[in-house]
Amino acid sequence: MDLQAELKWIHRELDNVTDPTLIEVFKNILKYRKKEVQADDNISIEQYNMEIDQSETEIEVGNCYTTDEVRETISKWGRK
Repeated sequence: MDLQAELKWIHRELDNVTDPTLIEVFKNILKYRKKEVQADDNISIEQYNMEIDQSETEIEVGNCYTTDEVRETISKWGRK
């Protein structure tokens, strides 16, 4: 299959995606696909600690998925 055909297929498939988790995965892939890790990409210890605090807050309020929930979501990806 040529590149244009592949892209058309991807577009058609994406039009049918309704799973918010899968959409978020695609967004992250596209957002970071060209990002290269460089020495100047390092964050400060303050930023690191702030991100940890934010992550812990997200977990406390339930904005996270268990491993079982992720496995269940993944198992549905190929189904129609």
